[in-house]
Amino acid sequence: MKLTKFQKLLWAVAGVATAAFVYLMLWSDYSASQNQTSAAAFSAKFELTDHSGVTRSEKDYAGRWMLVFFGFTNCPDVCPTTLSEVAAVMDSLGNRAKEVQPIFISIDPERDTPSVLAEYVPLFDVGIVGLTGTPEQIAQTSESFPIFYERIEEASAPDGYTMGHTSHLFLFDTQADFAESWPYGTPAEDILADLKQRI
Repeated sequence: MKLTKFQKLLWAVAGVATAAFVYLMLWSDYSASQNQTSAAAFSAKFELTDHSGVTRSEKDYAGRWMLVFFGFTNCPDVCPTTLSEVAAVMDSLGNRAKEVQPIFISIDPERDTPSVLAEYVPLFDVGIVGLTGTPEQIAQTSESFPIFYERIEEASAPDGYTMGHTSHLFLFDTQADFAESWPYGTPAEDILADLKQRI
C-alpha cells in the first residue's frame, strides 16, 4: 500500500513527537538524579561565635543531628514562631533530645551580639545554641547553605531596618550532611514525626 504525502507527513510528525517525548523523559530522569546528587553533597559548614562567646563549627556537633534555622532577634513573627516549634520538637523528643542540637544562626550580626543571643535563645529552649559573627563570617556561612538574606530599610522597625531571609528549618545528619528542610509554618508534630523516623 502506497502512502500519500499527507500520511507520510503524519508519520513524520508522530516520529518527531515520540523522539521529543523520549528526550524529555531522559532529561527528567537526569535532572532528578542531579538534584539528588546535589542534595546529598550539601553539608553544613560554619565557624561562628556562640552565645557564650565560644567559637563553634559543625565539627563541635559531630555525632548529633542538627536543626538549623537562620533569623534575627528583632524578627517580629517568623523567627519566634519557628523557634517555638523547635522548642516543642525538642521537648517532645524526651530522652532522645540529646541526639539533636538545635542551632539559631543570626543574619543580623550588627545587632545580634553573643550577649543579645544569650538573652534571646533561652526564651525558647535552653538547649538552643545561638551563633553570630562578623558580617563577613555570616556572609561566608550563608554561601555554604542555600539561604538568602538582605537588610531592608524600614522606618518603623527597631533601628530603622529589618531583615528579609529564608525561613526554612534545616536538618543535618550526624556527619553534617543535609537530610531535610521544612518550610515556615510546618507544625511541630510533622517535624517531630519526620525526625523520629530518621534518628
